[in-house]
Amino acid sequence: MKIGNIDLGEKPLLLAPMEDVTDASFRFICKEFGADMMYTEFVSSDGLIRDARKSLAKLVTYDYEAPIGIQIYGNIPEAMVDAAKMAENAAEIAGGHGADIIDINFGCPVNKIARRGAGSGMMREPEKMVEITRMVVDAVRIPVTVKTRLGWDEDSKIIVELAERLQDTGIKALTIHGRTRCQMYTGEADWTLIGKVKENPRMHIPVIGNGDINSPEKAAEAFDKYGVDGIMIGRATYGHPWIFRDIRHYLDTGEILPPMSVTERVELAKRHLAKSLEIKGEHIGVIEMRRHLSCYFKGLLDFKETRLKLVTENDPDELFSTLDTIAVRWGSSPAPEASNIYNL
Repeated sequence: MKIGNIDLGEKPLLLAPMEDVTDASFRFICKEFGADMMYTEFVSSDGLIRDARKSLAKLVTYDYEAPIGIQIYGNIPEAMVDAAKMAENAAEIAGGHGADIIDINFGCPVNKIARRGAGSGMMREPEKMVEITRMVVDAVRIPVTVKTRLGWDEDSKIIVELAERLQDTGIKALTIHGRTRCQMYTGEADWTLIGKVKENPRMHIPVIGNGDINSPEKAAEAFDKYGVDGIMIGRATYGHPWIFRDIRHYLDTGEILPPMSVTERVELAKRHLAKSLEIKGEHIGVIEMRRHLSCYFKGLLDFKETRLKLVTENDPDELFSTLDTIAVRWGSSPAPEASNIYNL
């Protein structure tokens, strides 16, 4: 699969952009486990053009992450154009590797974004969605992609027609999450409409499917049954970034790898923590790891007190010590999940 001139190989696995999750340290770990392409946390176009510190910080990427996309969102056309230009020049503005791709977020369903007409809120204004996309494509030199949903609600699943219109703006790939905005993350993702987009003979850009890919078997089904060019994985990576390795192994061999042991998870959590400290410093590096650390050990018995320490401790040395204690106390225990199915 190619996005413009960027070759991601056959059946690529992509890490979805997720606010407060896909920061640089988590991306480092996902790349280590074989993510073929990754995206930053989504960046507010308004925040970028106001030079907001948090938004600018999200532009920083690293050479080992390439190819990497910077995802932007907003509902003001001129701001989206300016933000896209800033993302294209991220290396000069923020340092680091910069962006290989710009992705437009028309899929985020959270109220604070969608209710003001950004993210999946744009599904109620398809004309404006198409116009913003065209303006962004025309404003930058690197490939532009779009991530969106099936529609606003059950009565307005417009994705099959909309996909053609977005393609006609010049985007180089389209990612579709198989839910409407009103579904948020409830119910099951509907891959049938993703398949219909892919089957459309007018579609010639890559179609990437997203939604409920939480096991190697489901990934294989998405490729085989619905014919997508690539798969984007979001919530199932949270606490299980090795899902990329496990899916790739299954696609290549048909074999399911055994669950990662507690001891292996401890070593992974320590690498992740060390990378967070390296990138963000001691204070922020610890605080922003809290959302990850306990998830690595979800399902362990009698873990409440230790989990509390993982999410409250401020001293990095104490955190490393706690992780070592987990290896000693639970290292011989069965892996937390009973099967190779990943929690959403």
